[in-house]
Amino acid sequence: MGQVTVFSGPERRRRWSDEERLQIVAEAFAPGARVADVCRRHDVSSGLIYTWRRKLLDAEAAQDGDVPEKLPAAVFAEAVIDEGAAAASAAEHPAIIVDLPRGKRLSIYPAASPALVAAALKALR
Repeated sequence: MGQVTVFSGPERRRRWSDEERLQIVAEAFAPGARVADVCRRHDVSSGLIYTWRRKLLDAEAAQDGDVPEKLPAAVFAEAVIDEGAAAASAAEHPAIIVDLPRGKRLSIYPAASPALVAAALKALR
């Protein structure tokens, strides 16, 4: 006698209306939203959401830039570097760690001069 497996989850080949696709894409790319969270909420793969967005943007370009109001425009996030934190972490953590035999370790910090690093690595050969 053979074994039968019954899948009781959602059907894998679902059909989405254009309105549902637009709503999911708009929700996924709204300011502050995370695509992964929207994927879980709607049980959709992230690749499918990106495919829908690409097709929507291609369709917009074909229609002379007629942008739907529901789709937010892409923007760049501003990056801020805290120089104090970067300097403190660079001084605390080595950039290169070489584990040597018998439990010895060579740590090279970012502040080390190139000549010193070259000499240390040459001595290991």
